Amino acid sequence: MYKALLKPLFFRLDAEEAHHLVFNNLKRAHRLPGAAALLRSLYDYQHPSLEREVFGLPFRNPVGIAAGFDKNAELTDELAALGFGFVEIGTVTPRPQAGNPQPRLFRLPQDEALVNRMGFNNQGAEAAAARLRKRSNRDLIIGGNIGKNKDTPNELAAQDYVACVEALHEVVDYFVVNVSSPNTPNLRQLQEREPLIALLQQVQERNQTLPTPRPLLLKIAPDLTDSQLDDILLIAREAELSGLVATNTTISRAGLTTPEAQVNALGAGGLSGRPLRQRATEVIRYLSRQSRGQMPIIGVGGIHSAQDAQEKLAAGAALVQLYSGFIYEGPALVKQINRTLAVS
Repeated sequence: MYKALLKPLFFRLDAEEAHHLVFNNLKRAHRLPGAAALLRSLYDYQHPSLEREVFGLPFRNPVGIAAGFDKNAELTDELAALGFGFVEIGTVTPRPQAGNPQPRLFRLPQDEALVNRMGFNNQGAEAAAARLRKRSNRDLIIGGNIGKNKDTPNELAAQDYVACVEALHEVVDYFVVNVSSPNTPNLRQLQEREPLIALLQQVQERNQTLPTPRPLLLKIAPDLTDSQLDDILLIAREAELSGLVATNTTISRAGLTTPEAQVNALGAGGLSGRPLRQRATEVIRYLSRQSRGQMPIIGVGGIHSAQDAQEKLAAGAALVQLYSGFIYEGPALVKQINRTLAVS
């Protein structure tokens, strides 16, 4: 139904307009009597073999929705009904911000990819926390992907990440420090060794003083070299991180089918979707081997089929996340992946 009827309609609209339309309709539909049960019957697939314990947390299945889809924690109950084992909200910043000027989200249908330069548009950490306090499904694992406000200089970035931890720690199950988005000016400079270890140590120090410290993860770019990935693993151990999220979007445009002039006309932004699959898997495999499987990894990037998810898990990921694949393939993809994993 999605690929035959709904997707062609959505793809006629501006990408961000379609995103909001899906959000609003899913929220309305979920409120109808019996709608949640109907969604679960269509898309949710449960099996004991899908259950995972990662970072000390119980996941009912290993398939999550990546940060960027539900920035403001508006759809956690609805996404649970669609079969996701966990939802990562955000990226959330301490203060609300509008993000970059529109248009800022684009499709590359020939490549089954997206280009975005959203710029951490969100309603702020307090608004997300308020929504999460009201959610119905308390069994769903919630991750909080956190970032800094655009106008916060890098030398003060740690204060923003700490503020997000303080605002959200009671309502999320784990945190992801996002310093790898290409859409906030100078943010990726925080991936360099010295600023990164300083930032993570400050965030971890505050996290550990809270009544219930949360697992703290780091989301990394796919554009890092092997030596930079080695540094990431050293930093992760030094900061006592619980895991890594690999990977964020890429600034590379290599190997696209879409004509170069058309891609260039879109301007800057991070590329996600099918073209990222191979590189994301390479990063996961490298990190897993270098850490001897001791650093849990959430694998994300180019998962458009059950086989793609299996590839990430075989490379060393403990969990996987969808974003662009969910847009292109629809909600049936979640059930397809979980059913395949249960029988494999």
